[in-house]
Amino acid sequence: MAQQVVNPDEQVVLGEEIDHVRLITLNRPRQLNVISSTVVSLLAEYLEKWEKDDKAELVIIKGAGRAFSAGGDLKMFYDGRNTKDSCLEVVYRMYWLCYHIHTYKKTQVALVHGISMGGGASLMVPMKFSVVTEKTVFATPEASIGFHTDCGFSYMHSHLPGSLGEFLALTGARLNGKELVVAGLATHFVPSEKLPELEKRLISLNSGNKNAVKSAIEEFSVEVQLDEDSVLNKKSIIDECFSKDTVEEIIKSFEAEASKEGNGWIGAVLKGLKRSSPAGLTITLRSIREGRKQTLAESLKKEFRLTINILRTTISEDVYEGIRALTIDKDNAPKWSPPSLDKVENEKVGLVFQPFKEDLELQIAEKEENRWHGKYETTPYATSALTA
Repeated sequence: MAQQVVNPDEQVVLGEEIDHVRLITLNRPRQLNVISSTVVSLLAEYLEKWEKDDKAELVIIKGAGRAFSAGGDLKMFYDGRNTKDSCLEVVYRMYWLCYHIHTYKKTQVALVHGISMGGGASLMVPMKFSVVTEKTVFATPEASIGFHTDCGFSYMHSHLPGSLGEFLALTGARLNGKELVVAGLATHFVPSEKLPELEKRLISLNSGNKNAVKSAIEEFSVEVQLDEDSVLNKKSIIDECFSKDTVEEIIKSFEAEASKEGNGWIGAVLKGLKRSSPAGLTITLRSIREGRKQTLAESLKKEFRLTINILRTTISEDVYEGIRALTIDKDNAPKWSPPSLDKVENEKVGLVFQPFKEDLELQIAEKEENRWHGKYETTPYATSALTA
């Protein structure tokens, strides 16, 4: 069993080679396995190596401790706020990696126990098989802190039925394991006490044969039935409200539904929506809607532009204010700029969607023969002082 670690002091990602099986463990349990630049680099290194290795057939990914992954390292973004493009490299590498996870040539299984949010969930949803438990918690809450739904989720959410994608992106609503399977964001539900046994079974299978892997998972999985109060049972309301053209119209429509009998669940969701960054909500809604007409590669390129422009505070400093209020000072009292939806100017929102020069876009090689080209180190960002 071979194991490689870049930084022996902190083995943030463990990569094990067990005959035809490859096992990745996200190993920052105290930090809920948040994704740092080192994590991204190691994941890309392992996945490229194993895709090109004829002996590797099955790749399993899991998180150490009580989380799968809580997503991007917000403190990393906040600490870099005063240095231009301090996080450009990690953002580029992550979105580039997202494309390769979606299009990976070997069979992948994600064993998702505990929190799986934002960028962390992008290591789950695209997998051929994603196994969740009763302890899995999924959310894409980026808009609430002045950011946007990224890591491919402007594409994934936009392809969910009806307006569920808009709902999840704008509200940051949490889904449990059963809901993820019903929504199509996970493939199997396995009780958490059976997860270690399933992992052993998959390793002993020693094969990437999709039918064999599926059968092995189904030995442990159970049929799911939604709880009566599941938000997925509110589809007609979600589709009615979240199909509106603007965030303001969505909120107005949602408020009207909240006053009707049996819709008490809307109150808390509405409260969160109204407390979120107006700029973040507006950018996110447009991004999801564009995602419906885009390929995965186009969505990721757009997300790269959005992230870099948001981190550069092109129209607002909300992302840093949101992170401050949530994780630094923890006062949960962000002061948004602009302060309300009616003050968000569409012209300014358009600025963050503007394409970069071609060589400064996210470089995704879609042809088979050079699919691992376009790495960060080959771009002008790495080779000169150029900016987009």
